[in-house]
Amino acid sequence: MIAPTNSQPVPASEVRKPIPARDPHHVLKAWIAAILWLIVIAIESTAWLSARNTSRILYPILHFLFRLNWDQFETWHFFIRKGGHVVGYGMLSFFLFRAWRETLPALSWLGKNVRWTLRWSTMAVLGTAMVASLDEWHQSFIPSRTGRWQDVVLDTCAGIVAQFLLFFCCRS
Repeated sequence: MIAPTNSQPVPASEVRKPIPARDPHHVLKAWIAAILWLIVIAIESTAWLSARNTSRILYPILHFLFRLNWDQFETWHFFIRKGGHVVGYGMLSFFLFRAWRETLPALSWLGKNVRWTLRWSTMAVLGTAMVASLDEWHQSFIPSRTGRWQDVVLDTCAGIVAQFLLFFCCRS
């Protein structure tokens, strides 16, 4: 028993205890998933997946399926590409959250297993923002790409939304 300031004994089950050390294999697997996703983002950041190159693939498909003309396609192409940002950076935020959760122990409260902490979430969002910034900076050097601060904001917002979803999923 630990005596608090009001000299009432607190049962040992209500004391915050560190969670035992994680299995190194789980930590490694979580970081490998995040690193593999970073590689996917790096590949998507190359000239191979510039708007001009993706339109060569997507326009014939969307024209065949939906009879879109070029003007209609350009609007859809924009939203498909920005949707890719949202999905890609939302997934990165999720993978970084998992990696930090496996790496950094949390304190259990009342014997409950902690599934979400602000520390893990914050580190995931900051990592997502850093990768988004570096990605757009990298794209600014590629002639067929443009580095835009608006994409950094979009990518970071996708990471924040992913963390909100994780928060609500981990509560239940």
